[in-house]
Amino acid sequence: MVLTTSDDLKTSACCTAGAPPPLVREALRKVPDEVKAKYYGCGSPFPMGIEGLRVLDLGSGSGRDCYVCADLVGERGSVTGVDMTPAQLAVARKYADEYCTQTLGYAQPNMRFVEGQIERLDEAGIADSSVDLIISNCVINLSPDKARVLREAWRVLAPGGEMFFSDVYCDRRLPQEVRTHPVLLGECLGGALYTQDFIRLCRQVGFLDPRTLSSAEIEVRDRELKELLGEARFFSVTYRLFKLPEAMETLCEDYGQACKYLGTIPGHKHSYALDDHHTFQAGKWYEVCGNTAAMVGDSWLGKHFEVIGDRSTHYGLFACGPATPAATPAAGSGGACC
Repeated sequence: MVLTTSDDLKTSACCTAGAPPPLVREALRKVPDEVKAKYYGCGSPFPMGIEGLRVLDLGSGSGRDCYVCADLVGERGSVTGVDMTPAQLAVARKYADEYCTQTLGYAQPNMRFVEGQIERLDEAGIADSSVDLIISNCVINLSPDKARVLREAWRVLAPGGEMFFSDVYCDRRLPQEVRTHPVLLGECLGGALYTQDFIRLCRQVGFLDPRTLSSAEIEVRDRELKELLGEARFFSVTYRLFKLPEAMETLCEDYGQACKYLGTIPGHKHSYALDDHHTFQAGKWYEVCGNTAAMVGDSWLGKHFEVIGDRSTHYGLFACGPATPAATPAAGSGGACC
């Protein structure tokens, strides 16, 4: 089967679940129609507040997500898309310069597209510690060497950088006949990792505390495919992986730290969701574990949060549960992480 547009798909795996944020919808309206028509994705991997950041899109395809990010990062930021498909790269490059200089009004284009494999970013010319944010949209599941993709992501991220991406995952390990089925591979289901295996790979590379931002179950519309898949369930998941090599631990540890969101991220004036169980109301102090304190204090998010406390005193394992406000700015244990 040859896909000409996203209307040819037999499942919802390569279709974005839910409406993107208002700022992203506004940016999408500016993207050329052909770029949007050739888009295949399963999420909206666009963190807000990324002005000035260096962004890398793994498997950029027609470039839709890069075009959006070129708008979000502003003229001081930059966006690089890496893809191995010449036809998709041709579409992405076709409008890039005109979009940046005329649609966005920049003096120079801030977006480029490079031919290469996401497992071999070094061969594509992506240097060590050269990007602040990696995005990817329903692509990593297609890679035959997902561990290498994660290792390359770790290499090119600058300290404090983040991999913010959406992909397809499964609630179990898939049998060989599913993993090699041509239609299921094309629909991004055949290459879906078992969620726990993915988390193990992340930790082996150095991303010790993968955080889930959102998850939506995928609908399989084709009756024959449903029969082949049996009871396996698939999910479009948006993950956040932070490169904080000196700060992250495999468990949530309590150091008596607290954080306060400043309300400064565009589109998130009143609150900010770090993940699916940390939503911080602006101006309120929250007790957090060491990992969360590092994510909001030592990453690119640091300018949007205030963090108090250090790691000089350890109080044991952090109590997990819904995020709770700190009683005082110097509060001790409690709160949420896992």
